[in-house]
Amino acid sequence: MKYWQSLIEALESLASNKLRSGLTILGIVIGVAAVIAMISIGRGAENTITGSIQGIGTNLLFVFRGGSEDVRNPKPITLGDAAAIGDPFQAPSVARVAPVLQGSARVAFAGETTTTTLNGVTPEYSPVRNANVVEGEFIQEEHILGQASVAVIGPETAEKLFGRTEGLVGETVRIEGQPFRIIGVLESKGGSGFSNQDDVVMVPLTTAQARLLRRQSRDRVDLLLVQAVDARSVPQAAEEISQILRARHRTEIGLDDFTVLTQQDFLDTARTITNVLTIFLGGIAAISLLVGGIGIMNIMLVSVTERTREIGLRKALGARKADILVQFLTESSVLSLLGGLVGIALGWLISFAVGRIAAANNAEINPAIGLDTVLLATLFSTAVGLFFGLYPANRAANLEPVEALRYE
Repeated sequence: MKYWQSLIEALESLASNKLRSGLTILGIVIGVAAVIAMISIGRGAENTITGSIQGIGTNLLFVFRGGSEDVRNPKPITLGDAAAIGDPFQAPSVARVAPVLQGSARVAFAGETTTTTLNGVTPEYSPVRNANVVEGEFIQEEHILGQASVAVIGPETAEKLFGRTEGLVGETVRIEGQPFRIIGVLESKGGSGFSNQDDVVMVPLTTAQARLLRRQSRDRVDLLLVQAVDARSVPQAAEEISQILRARHRTEIGLDDFTVLTQQDFLDTARTITNVLTIFLGGIAAISLLVGGIGIMNIMLVSVTERTREIGLRKALGARKADILVQFLTESSVLSLLGGLVGIALGWLISFAVGRIAAANNAEINPAIGLDTVLLATLFSTAVGLFFGLYPANRAANLEPVEALRYE
């Protein structure tokens, strides 16, 4: 029997039971659509997170307190540490160092109040963190020296308090009840990633130390943002920072009381998490494909039972076992392949809808449907059809012609 003839007969057989065939295909459609949608959404989330991290800068390092679990009382990171790391003779691979105090505060204006992230920063923060202003100016050295009551506000915080992001320079807000004059509005960076970078207020580091974010020591800071001279110098800069802090904190070998993280560390962690979630979601979606495969097996077994006399007649007229096997395998493959094609279209629609919903909620997840995902889902659905159609096809091929012709 020619394969083309088998395909024609398979289509005629499926068309004679449209409702039953359609319901069987539906299981494959749902399975393929779920696999494509889950994998593409997972990849879109990964791209969003990694893009947010990469937007920080390719040559940025983070230094903060705490390291080895065996260290019980780690020494704090201080301004002295920042000055030592910024010394070009001790750390030639370091371009800039920006000490940061971090916390939260209530910010109010004309009856509107919001709780937002509060950062005490120095002028170096702007080039290190790519924190540009679209209006006004960033915190300057004179603001640090004079412990000035000035603030740079993020666009989302501005929207909450003022209902606008323009014409805010010179306005006065109250941070924890204290008046601060706005001198700049930050450029929007988006609200996705690990935190909302637009919902923030920045004040001079010395002002935060004295009046807003008090610590046990005036010299203590929460975080050092360190910029290497270029991306290739990041590993060397990390080693130089570690050596400086080990000497200043007098830590033993293997007992660091600090942590130095690079952008690559964050990227690797983010990719690991998103990959695990994508595989997990894809695995759950693949279960529906297996359920669809069981539906194919069920419908093919019913078809074998209904067409027992037809099979007997074919074999009596000279059809070989292989001809019967190919005929029923073709039917199951056509069912799964049609379901796969429709599932691809449905999966794309689901991914598109999720992307639109995410954009409407400022999540900025753009599902990424790759050719490999489409091919994987299509091949997997076809393989499911072949696998679950093999037993019914083999059962039909093994029927004895005499017994089949006697079947009622």
